Amino acid sequence: MSHLTKLQSAMKAAHAEAIVVSSEINQRYLSGLNYTDGFVVVLPEKAFLLADFRYIEDARTQVDASEFEIVMPDRSMLSYVAAILKDYGVKVALFEEATLSYSLLERFKKTFEGVEMQSGASAMIDGLRLYKDAAEIEKMSRAQKLTDDAFAHILNFINPDRTEVEVALELEFFMRAHGSEGTAFDTIAVSGTQSSRPHGVPRPVKLERGFFTMDFGARVDGYCADMTRTVVIGKADEEIKRLYNTVLRAQTTAIESLRVGLPCAEADKIARDIIDGAGYKGLFGHSLGHGVGLYIHESPRFAASVPADVLLAPGHVVTVEPGIYVEGKYGCRIEDMIAVLPDGTIHDFTKSPKELIEL
Repeated sequence: MSHLTKLQSAMKAAHAEAIVVSSEINQRYLSGLNYTDGFVVVLPEKAFLLADFRYIEDARTQVDASEFEIVMPDRSMLSYVAAILKDYGVKVALFEEATLSYSLLERFKKTFEGVEMQSGASAMIDGLRLYKDAAEIEKMSRAQKLTDDAFAHILNFINPDRTEVEVALELEFFMRAHGSEGTAFDTIAVSGTQSSRPHGVPRPVKLERGFFTMDFGARVDGYCADMTRTVVIGKADEEIKRLYNTVLRAQTTAIESLRVGLPCAEADKIARDIIDGAGYKGLFGHSLGHGVGLYIHESPRFAASVPADVLLAPGHVVTVEPGIYVEGKYGCRIEDMIAVLPDGTIHDFTKSPKELIEL
C-alpha cells in the first residue's frame, strides 16, 4: 500500500472529505516529488498534485500518474485548489496544523469559499509517518552507509593542524561526493572545551586536545541518517577514559534493552541511571533519542517526559545517543540509529566502531 492510499484509508475511517497539503516534507512523503512551490490535494478517492512551470516536468516523470492527477494551473495555485474543492462538493477540509503559517491559513479561509478549514491533517499524516515501511528503511540504510563511510574517511583526514570547520566541511563534501543529496542537519564538529556544548558550532580554530565530537548525517531520497562519534585528540587520561566508557556502557545497555512494547520513557531511564550512578548526575541534559525520517527529529522520542503508554513498535526508527557534558571542560556523546523491523527485530543501522579512538 502506498503512502497516499494509506492516507486515503485513514481519511475514510475519520470521514474526512479533503486534505490540503502545503508542507514540502509531507508533499514528498505522499508523492515522492521534491519540490518547493505547489499543493497536494487529497480526497478519499482522488488526489491532485499542483506544480508550476519550474517543476512540472519533474512531476510528470517522477510522480505516479495512476495515483495523482498532475496539474500546472492556468491561474493562481489557491484559486485552482478552491476549484477542486468546489467541484467535489467539499464542505470541510483539513490543514496541517503543525506547519501551516497563520497568514496562509487566512488565505485559505478567504479563497476557499464555502469550505470550513479544520486542523487535523498533521496528526493524521504524522501518524502514518511514525511507522517506516521497507522502502523507507532501505533509504535510511543507504544514508547511514554514506555516513559510516564518511567517518572512516575522516579518521584519516584529522590531524592537529585541521580546524573544526575544515573537518565539518570534509565530512559534508565526502557525503555529497558519494551520493548524499545534502546533509540531514548542520554538521557538529567540536573539540576540547567546545565539546561540552551538545549542539556546539564548529569554529575556525585548530582542534583542541581532548574530546572531539562529530554529529552528522547524510540524506538519501529525502531520508536522514544521524550518527555521533567522539574521538580523542592526543592521549586520553584516566578521567577521559572513565567518562567515555560510561557513555558507551549507557548507550550499549540501552540498545540491548530495546524490544517491541518497551515504554519509550524506560529506554531513557536505563541509560540515565547508568550515567547518574557513575557520578555524572545532572550532566546528561538531553533526552536519550528521537525518531528519524524525512525530518531529522520525529516521533517517537526516548525521554522521561514521554507518556508511559507510548511504546516502541515495529516501524519505529530512533536514535540512541546518551552523553555527558562538563560545562567549560569537555563533553562526549555516542549515537546510533536503530530500526524496529516488521518482525520485531532490533536493527542497528550504524556500523562505525565505538571503541575509544585516539588520534
